[in-house]
Amino acid sequence: MSWLSKLERKFGKYAIPNVTLYLIICYAFGYLIQMINPEFQTNLTLDMYQVFHGQVWRLVTWLVIPPSGMSIFTLIMLYFYFSIGSTLERTWGTFRYNVYLIGGMLMTVLGAILFYLVCQAPPIAAALADSVGNGYVTSIADEWAYIAHGFSTYYVCMSITLAFAATFPEVRVLVMYVIPIKIKILGIIYAIMLGFDFLQNIVNAIGSKDAFAKCFFAGKAVAIVFSLLAFILFFVTTRSSFRTPSQIKRQRKFEQQIRPATSPSKHKCAICGRTEKQFPDLEFRFCSKCNGNYEYCQDHIYTHKHVE
Repeated sequence: MSWLSKLERKFGKYAIPNVTLYLIICYAFGYLIQMINPEFQTNLTLDMYQVFHGQVWRLVTWLVIPPSGMSIFTLIMLYFYFSIGSTLERTWGTFRYNVYLIGGMLMTVLGAILFYLVCQAPPIAAALADSVGNGYVTSIADEWAYIAHGFSTYYVCMSITLAFAATFPEVRVLVMYVIPIKIKILGIIYAIMLGFDFLQNIVNAIGSKDAFAKCFFAGKAVAIVFSLLAFILFFVTTRSSFRTPSQIKRQRKFEQQIRPATSPSKHKCAICGRTEKQFPDLEFRFCSKCNGNYEYCQDHIYTHKHVE
C-alpha cells in the first residue's frame, strides 16, 4: 500500500469535497475586494516580512488574491479550472485531489518561507537595506511587499491544468470555445511557459546590479520551482497507485476476457480431481454415506472408499 493510500485510510474522512469550488469562491471575494478597495489587497498577500512581524493571516489570505484581473477571458478560464478540477476530484477521489491541490499551496508557502529566511543572511539583508531609496521603494517592508507578488495563485491554477493533462492526455478541449486541441498539448505549452518564465527570472536576477531587483526576480523563480515541485513529487511518488481512465478501461476489458477461463469449477471429483470444465460429458454425484461434502465422478461414485 502506498503512503497516499495509508493516509487516505486514516484521514480520508477529513477531505474537503468540491475544493476547486472553494478556490473559485476565494477568487470571487478577491475580485470583489478589487472593485471596492484595491489597496486593501496589500494586507492579504503572501508577504513573509509581515508574516514574521505578526501578520500570520497572510499564510491563508493570499489564496483570495486572484491570478489575473477581471475580464471575460478570466471568467472563461475560471470555469475551465473548475471543470477540470471537478473531473480530477471524481477520478482520483476527494482525498487525493485534496492532497495534490492543498499540497501545492503548502509548497508555495514553504518556498516563500525558505526564500525569506535565506534573504535574512547578513550579506543579503545588508544589500537589501542598502538598496532602499535607490528606486521606488522607501523601506525594507516595501521591498518585501513587491517580492510577495511573485508568490501568487497563478501557479496553483497552472498545476491543476498540468495534473489534468497528465491524467487525461488525449482529451480534447476547445480553446476560447473555438480551437480544438488535445489537453496534453496545452499542458506542454504551459510547461514551456513556466520553463521560459523561470529562465527569464534567473537571467534577470543574475544580470541585475541592485540587490532588491535580484531578490525580486529570484523570488519569482523560487515560486515557480516550488509550484512545479508539488506536481513532480505528487506524480513521481504516487505513480504506481494512480491509473488513467484508459488504463482502467484496459484492465476491465482484460478481466472480462479472462473471467470465463479463471472462474472456479462447480464440480470436482474427490478421487481423480477431474472437473466438468475438463470433461463436459462427465457426471458428478455427492455421496450420502461419506462424512462430509464429498463429490465424485461417475467412475468413482460406486467404487470409492467412504469417508468416516
